[in-house]
Amino acid sequence: MTLRVGVLGGTFDPIHFGHLRSAVEVRECLALDELRLIPNATPPHRDIPGASAPQRLEMVRLATASDDNLLVDDCELRRDRPSYTVETLESLRTELGDNATLFLIVGWDAFSGLPGWHRWEDLLQLASLVVLQRPEQDQELPEVLKDLLAARSVGDPSAMQAAHGEILCLAQTPLAISATHIRSLIQAGRSPRFLLPDSVLGYIETNGLYRP
Repeated sequence: MTLRVGVLGGTFDPIHFGHLRSAVEVRECLALDELRLIPNATPPHRDIPGASAPQRLEMVRLATASDDNLLVDDCELRRDRPSYTVETLESLRTELGDNATLFLIVGWDAFSGLPGWHRWEDLLQLASLVVLQRPEQDQELPEVLKDLLAARSVGDPSAMQAAHGEILCLAQTPLAISATHIRSLIQAGRSPRFLLPDSVLGYIETNGLYRP
């Protein structure tokens, strides 16, 4: 059978239940064989992370330790330069072959900014897109993305069978959790417990991360 692999990249600074719940829902909805969480090394569109790359990688490993279908991939951390998603997908294609079905998972905000990504038009030559939508999402899309959705959208997740080139907009369980909020709580001396796994919180506390 064709291997079905999801890819969820991010800074994960720190990883929290919002990331993890989205990963599980996409995996189940699309019947994925595996879902890879890929921490960014040097995100070109974001500020420098508060935790180091090895620390963020370890937090993702701790968060996913109890789920064998959530895999941690450090391919971007092995690059000594900014992380570009298109290059990550190219390396996965080389690893998995042309017949594998790849799904790149992005949030609605990230999708809205897609035209600013490095070689963004090549992404759909390598993978299909799964765009996570929040119930309150009302951000207007650029015309080029409206056209792309009109041409590439698939309404039924079970119909996503192509190796690449399709787009699925998928509603997700609304969890109002952000890494920014978690870091701000820690900086203020408040507890972020129940917003992220206890194993990750323990690592943060042990290593004194995000303190002022």
